[in-house]
Amino acid sequence: MAFHTFPEPHLRNFTNRVFIAMGCPPADAELATDVLLRSDLRGIDSHGVARLSGYIRLWKKNRINAVPNIRIVHETPTTATVNGDGGLGLVVAPFAMKIAIEKAKVYGSGWVSVTNSNHFGIAGYHALLAVEQDMIGISMTNASPLVAPTYANERLLGTNPMCYAFPAGDYPPVVIDMATAAAANGKLEIAQRAQLPIPEGWAQDKNGVGSTDPNELKAGGSLLPLGSDKDHGSHKGYGLSAAVDILSAVLSGANYGPWVPPFVSFLEPPADPVGEGIGHFLGAMRIDGFRPAADFKHHMDNWITRFKAAKTIDPDKKVIIPGEPEFAFEQERAEQGIPLIDVVVNDLNELADQLQIPRLS
Repeated sequence: MAFHTFPEPHLRNFTNRVFIAMGCPPADAELATDVLLRSDLRGIDSHGVARLSGYIRLWKKNRINAVPNIRIVHETPTTATVNGDGGLGLVVAPFAMKIAIEKAKVYGSGWVSVTNSNHFGIAGYHALLAVEQDMIGISMTNASPLVAPTYANERLLGTNPMCYAFPAGDYPPVVIDMATAAAANGKLEIAQRAQLPIPEGWAQDKNGVGSTDPNELKAGGSLLPLGSDKDHGSHKGYGLSAAVDILSAVLSGANYGPWVPPFVSFLEPPADPVGEGIGHFLGAMRIDGFRPAADFKHHMDNWITRFKAAKTIDPDKKVIIPGEPEFAFEQERAEQGIPLIDVVVNDLNELADQLQIPRLS
């Protein structure tokens, strides 16, 4: 498997051209680009520029509105519901989080549900917007129905990621950004491109039998919840996924469960939608609404220091703080560039040809 490394500015310029070619206003194109590039910089390759062809595919099917009228449709002093007008989730979610942050500045916390949106990239991007304001950030979204609940042999939930982000003092923020499935679909896509098997416990075939084939979803199989199966706590992942689905969509008026319009190419939207688009849920909490921010960040540093000093089973291993690997990737890739495998580079070059913009390489 060959890699090509690209300077971050080069990838940023290419990605921006793609969104401009879609018809996005310059500010929206710049924001959408920033969300995807932050993913690649943080080492979350499944949600970075490799996703570009998916957004273009949906746009060509008129499932993404490049010039949405994003607006508040319901509001109280501390809450709001935003209608994304079918826009890129990469643009809609930051719009909603900024509303949550502004409400938190005045009232201590702000909570925004989103309807009629699309795939919003990594949840961590949006939660970190609150961290920049000395706030705790929360973001989550529902997603393509690819996950079978515990005991089920039917795809009813998405990978439904959730993120909690906490500022620290001398350390980088603690960022808990994860799918509520055993693995995100993007991990299977990476395995498909590399022609490698997936670990046991990630997926089951159409008969409900565990499988290590990364193509299982296309054959009618399903992902498993966090915990993998009933004997290893899958009911906990199922419960977390259900909470994300309810907060993101039942609360906002978006589609939920099996009615969520899919991002993946091998599924078509249901003919009987129960809402509009997909949904997100975003929140911001002012730390000084609970205690002085400096005190909180001092104790966050103490928390991190103690966990990093934990005794480990293997002396060559250490306890990893949530968000620590992504921060290290971000520092490294900002200097050394972003690696992309051949399959992704070829896909992006084909996309450039379709849109009549300069190739990536």
